[in-house]
Amino acid sequence: MADHMKTESLPFPILIGDIGGTNARFSILLDAYAEPKPFPNVRTADYPTIDEAIQKVVLDTSSSQPRSAILAVAAPIDGDEIDLTNCPWIVKPKAMIANLGFEDVLVVNDFEAQALAIAALPDQFRETLGTHSEPHMASRVVLGPGTGLGVAGVVYARHMWFPVPGEGGHVDVGPRSERDFQIFPHLKRIEGRVSAEEILSGRGVVNIYQAICVADGIEPAFTDPADITAHGLNGGDAQAVETLSLFATYLGRVAGDMALIYMARGGVYLAGGISQKIIPALKRPEFRAAFEDKAPHTELMSTIPTFVVTHPQAALAGLASFARTPSAYGISMDGRRWRK
Repeated sequence: MADHMKTESLPFPILIGDIGGTNARFSILLDAYAEPKPFPNVRTADYPTIDEAIQKVVLDTSSSQPRSAILAVAAPIDGDEIDLTNCPWIVKPKAMIANLGFEDVLVVNDFEAQALAIAALPDQFRETLGTHSEPHMASRVVLGPGTGLGVAGVVYARHMWFPVPGEGGHVDVGPRSERDFQIFPHLKRIEGRVSAEEILSGRGVVNIYQAICVADGIEPAFTDPADITAHGLNGGDAQAVETLSLFATYLGRVAGDMALIYMARGGVYLAGGISQKIIPALKRPEFRAAFEDKAPHTELMSTIPTFVVTHPQAALAGLASFARTPSAYGISMDGRRWRK
């Protein structure tokens, strides 16, 4: 596709959607200067198809009908039918154009949208962890512990931001401390390995907690990640407290690894549902100590700022900033854009 196509605008009004496994969020951007108009959150389980959700929640309730759509999906984008990883919806852009009145549909990866968000995230939507330095206009990384562990980078070059989605949540994680060597033998593995996602996600919280209980020779009291984090934060259960401490440590290590890979002088951003809920635990020394403990580059790591993204709908904000000024972002539309 010709180079100028890559930064060509989509026609306004634009429907913006962030489609996760459990929830879908939509808003309409009327023009390049408007604030996005939000719609109520949609539980994906409540609608058999994404088309029906868009029809009932957006099109049937809005006086301004969108001409195009930009959708971020938690799935790899290959072909005309995009199966979502954690829910039965299938995104079919050609059918959306035929049945919902769109002229133009662009589909991007959900962590690409998070990467777009951190390229232009205002101060009020981020909470600093440790070092209070202003991030450079330089490469950045976002990690999102939630249902899984999403990772994406955004590289700054030629006065543009280039999002780099990937599968960084599936890297190997190994034990380092004496306590790690006691706990790691009891962690659940996937085909023999401990991947970052198996310990840095909702199920990861449970995995760490259960492994601690086995190592301590006690019966686990909780099976729900929310219970474990709540008791970890209020100090009500020793194993839950240690779970949060280790979660922060392991997240610091993996975040530090990603910072090294991307040379992310622009900062590392923690998104996802879990990060916002455990900010007090992440502000304790463990996260930042593990992040910086990367000899021979400890000094370099100490200069890289880390943040929690506190924007309630960061992915939508990222897509909206792309929709307003596509020329500021290097997003290839090959194989991901459908037109009438």
